[in-house]
Amino acid sequence: MQFNSIEFLIFSIIVVSLYFVVPRKTRVYILLVASYFFYMCWNAKYSILIGTSTVVTYVSAILFKELDRYKNRKKLKRIVMIGCIVANLSLLFLFKYGNFGIETINRVLLTLRIRPLSYRFHFLLPVGISFYTFQALGYMIDVYRGDVEVERNFARYALFVSFFPQLVAGPIERSKNFLSQLRDIEKIEVWNLERVSKGLILVLWGLFMKMVIADRCAIFVDAVFQKFRLYGSTELIIAIVLFAIELYCDFGGYSMIAIGMARIMGFDLMENFRAPYLATSIRDFWSRWHISLSTWFRDYLYIPLGGNRKGTLRKYINIMIVFVVSGLWHGANLTFAIWGFVNGAYQVVGDMTKTLRNKIVDKLKIETDCFSHHLYKGFVTFSLWSFSLIFFRSASIRSALSYIKRILLKVDPWVLFNGDIYKIGLAEVEVNILLVAIIILIIVDVIRVKKDMTFDRYLFTQNLWFRWAIIIGLIVAILTFGEYGPYFDPKQFIYFQF
Repeated sequence: MQFNSIEFLIFSIIVVSLYFVVPRKTRVYILLVASYFFYMCWNAKYSILIGTSTVVTYVSAILFKELDRYKNRKKLKRIVMIGCIVANLSLLFLFKYGNFGIETINRVLLTLRIRPLSYRFHFLLPVGISFYTFQALGYMIDVYRGDVEVERNFARYALFVSFFPQLVAGPIERSKNFLSQLRDIEKIEVWNLERVSKGLILVLWGLFMKMVIADRCAIFVDAVFQKFRLYGSTELIIAIVLFAIELYCDFGGYSMIAIGMARIMGFDLMENFRAPYLATSIRDFWSRWHISLSTWFRDYLYIPLGGNRKGTLRKYINIMIVFVVSGLWHGANLTFAIWGFVNGAYQVVGDMTKTLRNKIVDKLKIETDCFSHHLYKGFVTFSLWSFSLIFFRSASIRSALSYIKRILLKVDPWVLFNGDIYKIGLAEVEVNILLVAIIILIIVDVIRVKKDMTFDRYLFTQNLWFRWAIIIGLIVAILTFGEYGPYFDPKQFIYFQF
């Protein structure tokens, strides 16, 4: 059930209506049933997996409290925690990395001239397994550390893990934020016009990002990457830039819809993207991109590894570990590991050269607090990020290297002027629509940074006529320029596969 489908619209109307009319004490159960129904629409059998993850982490968290009465409680609690992590990650590894593991072993066996394994797993990747697994593990670890109180109401905790707006692609919520809101679910107003309006604005903006921008970018990007050896540097560079925009608008659009849907019902989910393409350094970029995952890895992997507390070399090693693991989290392919490695290397090199770069700036008397310098840094940051995405998008490392080689060797700027660029999936009018939509995206992100306001809150600082003009404009744009209909292959949200 796609967020950009009629089925989800009908489902949402029914669920939200029931949520507001049923007795407040039954709200948790209504949302829990709706969430499992939503997940079972993808594959009913895989609801067993999310149920298993929920039960294991729920029981483990309760055991932490029960073990407090024993003298050797620290050791026992550590055993429970490790067991819970192993159980959850085993399911994740089996379904997501089983075949990847077999292929890796076979490469080693072939190198040693040993007969490779012939077995392969033949099951589909459960939608959103990486997201709900991390959310459940985050809660369990928080209880183990004593950062949050254990949740003994099973239905409430099960809803925390399975809440349908953010179930299959995040944001990866924290128990401190979302579970505490679920505990007060009975206190949420039945109807708050401003809250509902802000939620609907975010939903519309998310649909605009997805249907008008991301899906239109995808047409060009897919055409180029499928036959990249037929194109020159200009088409390849444009394709990777559009993929960067597609990835942001696709995943950012999903997050925006999820946050908006939750807000309609009275919940505040964490912001997952904060104008990432206005970042002026790679470090700044990762503080704005996929915030829920970045902070999850920081709190539950980077800091436990030692963070920056054990010397510079150890800090750099920890950074590389986190980014490579983050890459593999995105997919069972070495291309994702390379993508993570490249972004980790950006961080390490940036930190290592910071002093030298500052000395050069001082020596040359470069003005850093001005638009031109910020523009330069933003361009470099976006270029580095886009380059790394070649590995993210390519089917193999060999394909990624061939893509890069062709950019360097097959220069063809004339396609911008002879009309050939309009023969790769998007006609000239479609390109113009895309350019206008991207300009609108940039304006909204600039407002997010300059005014320090999310899109919905900014609109509520404006006059009513302006607010409604924007809302109507978004609806018209989605209906008129959104990519959908009988001749369009609807694009699944990219991060559903993760």
